Amino acid sequence: MQDSSLPRKPARTRKKSPAIRPPATPKEMRILAEPGFVLHSFPYKESSLIVEMFSRKHGRIAVLAKGARRPASQLRGALQTFQPLSLSWTGKSSLRTLIAADWVGGLLPLEKSSLLCGFYLNELLVKLLAHDDPHPALFDHYVSSLNQLAHNEAAPIVLRKFELALLKETGVAAQLAHCVDSGAQVQSDLHYVVDPERGPRLAMGLEQNLPRVVGQTLLDMEQGDYSNATTQAQSKTLMRFLLAHHLGGVPLKTRQILMDLMLYK
Repeated sequence: MQDSSLPRKPARTRKKSPAIRPPATPKEMRILAEPGFVLHSFPYKESSLIVEMFSRKHGRIAVLAKGARRPASQLRGALQTFQPLSLSWTGKSSLRTLIAADWVGGLLPLEKSSLLCGFYLNELLVKLLAHDDPHPALFDHYVSSLNQLAHNEAAPIVLRKFELALLKETGVAAQLAHCVDSGAQVQSDLHYVVDPERGPRLAMGLEQNLPRVVGQTLLDMEQGDYSNATTQAQSKTLMRFLLAHHLGGVPLKTRQILMDLMLYK
């Protein structure tokens, strides 16, 4: 029996474990009146569409256009490629919900060969741009390219400029005016190869898989000057090589069509 005269130990107080709060959920994102274009769309269920959009401030996004295939839908007539749109959407997942698409106007429609070139630009954007990666400068270049194609400017030059801008904006193309190894200025009369991961270097005669170009071609491409016939020919070969590398060998369907029709020059 315990002696009651002995001092008692204080009772232990049980610490309360901190309440576990559920992780905060991201707020519902609601974007209104964002400039954008339709890149590609495909049917979803019976009456809807999943649409790949290219927006100025939010980059490439995927949206669900509910009921867009219904004859009475207001979205049906608006969701056309190469038409400037004012887009509104909501959602927090990788697939948002489109709530409005209003035609803005300001661009002539693309026709015949220019229409195929426009689809080629769209395919490049779908395959090389990550979702939710904004590129406002590239968006502006896209609008300019569509405008040039609509006004029948030389399609090969429009395409070369956009291809290079796309690779530079996405961070996979180096500048072309300096050698990657030495930092020396590219010389117009020397021959170079362009490493797709690093940039230009002097051609040493051992690069069997890399296209050789004269320095003037690289300087012209960096300045956006394609008036020289040699620059036009060599830039086509070089860009085809660089794009194939960064696409991982995935073929471009629209390019093949353009080549078949002798339009990709």
